Amino acid sequence: MKHLLWITIIAGLVIFNCSSSKNLPGNDDLEIRLPGMPAQEGSEVVAEADGLIGVEPKSPYNEFYILDSIRVVIDDPYDTEGLFDSPRNLILYALPNGNSIEWTMGKQKNEMDDWHFNIQYIDAQIKWLREHTHERYTVAYLEAPQLSWPAWKRSHLNFGEMITQVTDSLRSIYPQARVMLNSHSGGGSFINGFIESREMIPGWIKRIGFIDSNYGYNAEIGVKIDSWLNSDEDNHLTVFAYNDSIALYEGKPFVSARGGTWYRSKMMIQDLGQKRTLAKTNIHEGIIQYRSKDEQILVLLKQNPSRGIFHTEQVELNGFIHCALFGGELENVGYEYFGERSYNKYILEETPPF
Repeated sequence: MKHLLWITIIAGLVIFNCSSSKNLPGNDDLEIRLPGMPAQEGSEVVAEADGLIGVEPKSPYNEFYILDSIRVVIDDPYDTEGLFDSPRNLILYALPNGNSIEWTMGKQKNEMDDWHFNIQYIDAQIKWLREHTHERYTVAYLEAPQLSWPAWKRSHLNFGEMITQVTDSLRSIYPQARVMLNSHSGGGSFINGFIESREMIPGWIKRIGFIDSNYGYNAEIGVKIDSWLNSDEDNHLTVFAYNDSIALYEGKPFVSARGGTWYRSKMMIQDLGQKRTLAKTNIHEGIIQYRSKDEQILVLLKQNPSRGIFHTEQVELNGFIHCALFGGELENVGYEYFGERSYNKYILEETPPF
């Protein structure tokens, strides 16, 4: 059955002509240079792949390429739809700048491994979700050419059409799935591009998560998010940030006062709070919570009196899990945002073969 699905996708893909531009009109995504996670310049156009280049699936991980070398790995351990009563949750996870899919999945790090293996652990967090919720979670890792979604968008005038093609192609594999858009760091540029390129956010999107990744947020995006939230009480938005406007690297700031996620998240609070009440409370570790009474919006802002860097911790410390469970009966059950890792026993020993 899976082989037939892949053949259908291969036959149905459309190849778009790609154009190069260093300064796209209306594209205000910022290329943030975070310590240890360098931005990728790369405004040149990468040669396009000839459609969807598939490889023989090695369950549960399937690797392939879409359009101009956008690398995708799908983690799908479910062979038969009819064995489960619950609907499938398909999470499209847009990778952070400078990170590969292998690093994003995570593994037990030894002294010879790159430090990037030890900062996200999406594979282990997905496994935790499956066992503790008894729901079906399928994740598609989306890796941009040059390892930077902001750089990729600047390289393509028609990035909106291409993002639509990516999401529609993946959704066609699982047409009944509840789709969740999630991102870290520069991966937020993919979500912003998805929202900006459509008149409205489609109803099959059920959750949107920005994990320290909403650098390119603007009022137009806020209007569309507000309409999407109003369209279905089952839709949820999560936004996590820390005060990067005062953070220091080697004694110097690395984002401007208005260039980071702290400022953009406050913009979102102001915009989305005009039509609904966002209750403000203080929770552990100096984290300020803004939560809507309808349980659809959660914004968590970590204060930063030490002027440290807490970029990756927002993912690593159960942030991905919290995005999936906010607003439901299992929120904060068996885990705590910015608490100890709840998923240690699920961490891969080695990166699986794709």
